[in-house]
Amino acid sequence: MIIHSVDAMKEFGATLAAKLRAGDLILLSGPLGAGKTALTQGIASYLGIENVTSPTFVISRIHGAGEKGIGLLHVDAYRLQGQDGAALFDDLDLVDYLDTHLAIVEWGEGLVEHLSDQYLEITLGYGADENERTLELHGVGPRWQGFEL
Repeated sequence: MIIHSVDAMKEFGATLAAKLRAGDLILLSGPLGAGKTALTQGIASYLGIENVTSPTFVISRIHGAGEKGIGLLHVDAYRLQGQDGAALFDDLDLVDYLDTHLAIVEWGEGLVEHLSDQYLEITLGYGADENERTLELHGVGPRWQGFEL
């Protein structure tokens, strides 16, 4: 799938969010600037959650339930990559929020598998021009079998 602008990425996020529910785990992967936070902002907007920014420096942000009654757990695991990353990730106690929140983890490859054996991986990349982005969706586990937008 090709996305042509930041606004289109946010619109895609809102479209995706309409099919998500509390307890879902989304893994966002891709290079810096590929649109992971913009996608998350689109999802949050649909849920009625405002002021979503990248949690790069604080690692995780927990947003209370918005208009749709679902909270958002937003994690940037970039700084957790490496030898002790899994242990540090586990120390965040994110599992306590999984039943009541939609969880989105940026840079969580090799880490989200500790939280659940079911997740939707969205890989973002750069397109043909500076505004274009590519998206690939891959579902892991029964929840995501046959998942379509």
